[in-house]
Amino acid sequence: MVQASSKKDLRFVIIGGGMAGILSAIKLQQAGLNNFTLYEKGEKFGGTWRENTYPGIACDVPSHLYSYSFAPNPNWSHVCSPGQEILEYFETVANQYGLLESTKFRTEITKMEFSEGQWHLETDRGESDVAHFVIAASGVLHHPSYPDIAGLDEFEGTMFHSARWDHSIELEGKRVGVIGSGSTAIQIVGALAGKTRKLTQFQRTPQWIMPQDNFAFSDDDKQNFRDDPEALPALRKKLAAVTEGGFSAAVVGENPEALIQIGKLCRENLESSVLDRKLRGKLQPSYQVACKRLIISPNYYPAIQHPDAELVTESIKSLETTGVRTLDGKLHEIDVLVLATGFQVDKFLRPTEVVGRDGITLEEAWKARPSAYLSVMVPEFPNLVLLNGPNGPVGNFSLIDVAELQVDYFMQLVDLVRNNSCTEFSATAESATRVEAERVEATKNTVWVSGCNSWYLDDRGIPAAWPWGMQRFRDVMSKPALDDFELVLAAGNS
Repeated sequence: MVQASSKKDLRFVIIGGGMAGILSAIKLQQAGLNNFTLYEKGEKFGGTWRENTYPGIACDVPSHLYSYSFAPNPNWSHVCSPGQEILEYFETVANQYGLLESTKFRTEITKMEFSEGQWHLETDRGESDVAHFVIAASGVLHHPSYPDIAGLDEFEGTMFHSARWDHSIELEGKRVGVIGSGSTAIQIVGALAGKTRKLTQFQRTPQWIMPQDNFAFSDDDKQNFRDDPEALPALRKKLAAVTEGGFSAAVVGENPEALIQIGKLCRENLESSVLDRKLRGKLQPSYQVACKRLIISPNYYPAIQHPDAELVTESIKSLETTGVRTLDGKLHEIDVLVLATGFQVDKFLRPTEVVGRDGITLEEAWKARPSAYLSVMVPEFPNLVLLNGPNGPVGNFSLIDVAELQVDYFMQLVDLVRNNSCTEFSATAESATRVEAERVEATKNTVWVSGCNSWYLDDRGIPAAWPWGMQRFRDVMSKPALDDFELVLAAGNS
């Protein structure tokens, strides 16, 4: 360990004003650490829920679980509420905690370099900042992925990515095409069927779909939530237990019976909802249930069977001026084309230039692929925490619960600096390598390796996700294992 001088007035920079960034700012406030600035590239809070406004957008995690533990909302309209409600929730919480005065909107961090015990940051506005700690809460669902299709620039109709929805375009009376078959495409099709002249979905791979009884909460339900201080915490605890013991445990091999039951529900949903044998065959996946991110939808199967809807499973050959040409030679004439083709989920902090100790860049550290110690720290990048970073529980838990645990973990490390035990901390390369090897080995027990192509898989075909249950994540986040860290000691300490 190296000796260094202590820092008294600790300053923080938070990158991102979505769910995790808002959470981080509030946690700093609660700890009496008010010297921080939150940088948000957009014009307001909300992150994913600000940028994604497509028809039918909703969260597949129950709303009372997809809420901060310290800010329950008695007014959720449904079990799984629509995107606009979720956005309003985050904006409301941010305003309640007075985060506007500590936030710089329309400002993106372009470079950050660790030098002389501090992070030196530059913005796209030509501004600079200096902080002892950086909390990277930039998320992963904000860099749209565009398909590699011949003639993409040839199409003369209206075309946009689902995350860049153009609400000025009137869809009524239009021939609308949707490229994609993931959760976003499923929600869009469910929302638009019957509202266009024709709706054509171009499906590359069919998806297993869980049925959903997304019932609305009554006024009496909401009043009870407001009147009974124990009602919402009890409901949240119940939802967490069901989720963690059921689906979350099933996909990582901890509850095989639950996985069997989930598979049965999905198959029954398809068979009972789609009576046309030919269409059912097109919608029938060949891989195991939950190998890909499981989709939950109350309306997709009825929607794709609407008289004005069409499912195209023939591969796309090219785009032409008036539509989509498939390999069978057919031209599907389209007026408006929606690219529901997902995101570049391996970007994380990038394209921000990040320079750690001794000039090492994040691009160099992640030359092979993104990786982080317990999903939160990268060796040689001191005093930097990644919320919902690489190899985290991105597909099996509520990301709010995950982020709360990660922030509390980080704050324990910050406390070491506050009490002058050290001035810098970073996970060692040895500990990161060991944890990553354990993680890779554990992925062999997950359903994600059962035989499908998924955005969960990295370039090696290994799931880039947390392969254990929530309890293990909760345990490792409960207290940092300091033997896994390099600590720069404060002056006078040994």
